[in-house]
Amino acid sequence: MKDTAFLRLLLLSISVGCAGSSAAAADLPRSTPEAEGISSAAIREFIQAADERIDTLHSFMLVRHGKAIAEAWWKPESAEKPHVLWSLSKSFNATAVGLAVAEGKLGLDDPVLKFFPGEAPAEPNENLKAMRVRDLLTMSGGHDVEPKFAIESGPTVKGFLAHPVAHQPGAWFRYNTPGSYLLSAIVTKATGQTVLDYLKPRLFEPLGIENPEWGATAEGYNFGGYGLFVRTEDIAKFGLLYLQKGQWNGKQLIPEDWVDSATAKQVDNSQGPHAKNPDWREGYGYQFWRCRHNCYRGDGRDGQICLVIPEHDAVVAITARTHQMQDELDLVWEKLLPAFKAEPLPADAAELEKLRETAASLAAHPAEK
Repeated sequence: MKDTAFLRLLLLSISVGCAGSSAAAADLPRSTPEAEGISSAAIREFIQAADERIDTLHSFMLVRHGKAIAEAWWKPESAEKPHVLWSLSKSFNATAVGLAVAEGKLGLDDPVLKFFPGEAPAEPNENLKAMRVRDLLTMSGGHDVEPKFAIESGPTVKGFLAHPVAHQPGAWFRYNTPGSYLLSAIVTKATGQTVLDYLKPRLFEPLGIENPEWGATAEGYNFGGYGLFVRTEDIAKFGLLYLQKGQWNGKQLIPEDWVDSATAKQVDNSQGPHAKNPDWREGYGYQFWRCRHNCYRGDGRDGQICLVIPEHDAVVAITARTHQMQDELDLVWEKLLPAFKAEPLPADAAELEKLRETAASLAAHPAEK
């Protein structure tokens, strides 16, 4: 999706408004890398390699055993500054669908047309009539190509429903941001609230995510597939919530069965232009990507990543403005994955100080044009 002055101005306005605020009271507990079973030296090597090999990183946070153990911001980025998530917004949007399902507001097998009786074509074809909520969640609504739309104004319901549905829903993976917008609209139709308002008491407030911002269309629906702004630590909290099977501070915020289904392989995505990258052909869930090493992630253009590593009880959150997202993941596999240990390591004050010095010295360097 094309970068626009609209989103840049939105980011600037949010950043200015929050620049003087303190961090959320419910931020993650902190620990040292060694106490949580990974060496400070390994994390420092990851940060240095990422800084050398990737343009342009903005932030990095590593969470293990429920505690933030490393964090870095490439100046002028900072901990309190919200960041555009682009398509990482989709995973939050899908969470709203899961909560609405759990509350009995809608069903995964509900036909999409059920929610839009006034916007449907006069004579919808059989594939459109067969399209279900779960097909939108799995990017298998049946479109041969993604419907075109303008980033500034967003998709429209009528535009999506008028687009030819060439394939049987559920049988053809095609990445589809307007389909995510339809999910946002469906949540609003089913609950009477925008996705943002619906998620505030159910997700954002319990996680201590303050002042989330999410753009909306003239139709009154949040963009759904993009447009959410939160902090890097908020991304890490979201990943940790899923890692903990939907539990937070002893409360089940998201049903465990939804977490399992959303992050499992629901459809095959091994065909198509995205599949040239190894971490884009491991399967797709409910607006989450499966990836190698039995991991899963939400991600967005320009390198926004919320990576969950269940086998090592870890979450990696990254923000950036780069075209090297596969390189970001490769560095996690290369530098961090082998370094996780099952038991705590001896304290290493010297290496911890080196890690902190490295993190404090970072500055964003733009990609070559």
